[in-house]
Amino acid sequence: MAYKKIILAGGNGYLGGILAKHFSVLAKEVVILARKPQPVKGNIKTILWNGKTEDVWVKELEDADLLVNLCGKNVNCRYTKKNREVIINSRVVPTKLLANVINKLIAPPKLWINITSATIYRHAEDQPQDEYTGEIGYGFSIDVCKVWENTFFENDTPKTRKIALRMGIVLGKNDGAFPRLLNLVKFGLGGKQGDGKQYVNWVHEQDAIRTIEWLLKNEKIDGIVNCTAPNAVTNKVLMDNIRKIYGIPFGLPTPAWLLSIGAIIIGTETELILKSRWVKPAVLLESGFEFQYGKIEHAIHDIISLSI
Repeated sequence: MAYKKIILAGGNGYLGGILAKHFSVLAKEVVILARKPQPVKGNIKTILWNGKTEDVWVKELEDADLLVNLCGKNVNCRYTKKNREVIINSRVVPTKLLANVINKLIAPPKLWINITSATIYRHAEDQPQDEYTGEIGYGFSIDVCKVWENTFFENDTPKTRKIALRMGIVLGKNDGAFPRLLNLVKFGLGGKQGDGKQYVNWVHEQDAIRTIEWLLKNEKIDGIVNCTAPNAVTNKVLMDNIRKIYGIPFGLPTPAWLLSIGAIIIGTETELILKSRWVKPAVLLESGFEFQYGKIEHAIHDIISLSI
């Protein structure tokens, strides 16, 4: 085994499940910190935690190779006052807790990755936003990212390398955005959304996982890292490719005014659909990371071939 122990805090969701499976082959032990108990699966075990207080889970962090913090309420909801508070607290509170615990450990995790969001950058249709020259945007979702990352970096962890991994939209067959987009296509609603010119920063689930393993191996990388495919596409190109590869020749477009009504009905915000996210993974590319699925058509072909 390449590693002793991998810790996934809040790892009982979609991405956590994929990471657990991936690292179970590479590590002696994978520990998921979650609110609900789960049966042991091979060398993957779940330890209860509430993300707010110290308990028996603390000792699991000793001598870990990697801690990945995946905590955070899904932002795919209406931004009511209550939801705003939950969205922020569900990210900030566990991050503060983990920082406090790490600084008490004798042998803390070698690397701590906080999965943050590439939505922190401004609406961009003119040029890609990278880790060096990217401009931070404004609005609630950006405010969440800023306070989240500030909390992550405000406390020094001398023995633990830290990376804020600004993740794009993860595309995979079982969960996340892709199954929902594919359902729109199946029902003839897979046209462009809004004017279709907004960029989508995406990453295939396998490249997201490989990125985390890459960062674990490359000990000189720390700080801010973008985790998005190198070739962002517009919403129109994304939907065109899903239709073409799935074999649906047409798709009704959804104008912005209709999206605003639909967002209220399904309990989400139009910003999640209409904001242009054009992000470049400069740090990964400079370090020599090679994306298996760098182009959207290759990613969609792979996912659809597994979905049929």
